[in-house]
Amino acid sequence: MKSEIHPKWFPECKVSYRGQHVMTVGATVPEMNVEVWSGSHPFYTGQKTFIDTAGRVERFQRKFAGDYFKKDAEKKTDAAAKPAAAPAAKAPAAPKAAAPAKK
Repeated sequence: MKSEIHPKWFPECKVSYRGQHVMTVGATVPEMNVEVWSGSHPFYTGQKTFIDTAGRVERFQRKFAGDYFKKDAEKKTDAAAKPAAAPAAKAPAAPKAAAPAKK
């Protein structure tokens, strides 16, 4: 095994969650800080919590606030009120010539 191509291995890597030491594992870095781990994840703890770190709920509420859906309803009623023009009749397509067979 070549020694210069592999990263340095730390058998005692300290994993921290919110500043607390939670576990020790082997890794290529001496310390790790994690945002979620099995002791805080709702799947493992059985608690139902909602984490919105990116502000997606607020973004959604801002986007669809006010009369956003009323605009779509007005477009549908305007389209339904206008009579649809009769579609133009298409001329029948000419049949395609068969390609010569390859030998």
